[in-house]
Amino acid sequence: MSQVSPQRTTRRGRLFPEYTIPLEELARRQGEDQALYERCRAVFEQVQPELIKDHYNWFIVIEPDSRDYFIDIDQELATQKASQKHPDAVLGVFRLNEIGACGRI
Repeated sequence: MSQVSPQRTTRRGRLFPEYTIPLEELARRQGEDQALYERCRAVFEQVQPELIKDHYNWFIVIEPDSRDYFIDIDQELATQKASQKHPDAVLGVFRLNEIGACGRI
């Protein structure tokens, strides 16, 4: 008959502590994301009133440096269009509605 082992102790902590991102790096990334959002949001606010009439709830993908935007009913197709013209660019995605939100909260 085998003996019953005592109750296991629960291990707490990260699985891979060597992959922890420093707080400075996280803050830098968050700042870059916020700057990208603000540049894309400025383009969105400019074109949204004219596009919302005919393309309500379509997706708009914005490349903020050139101020180019691509719209489609499908998010993947709009992203593909933008990626073909700007393959190395970081893009912003909005939805053509009153607030620009893409999903539910």
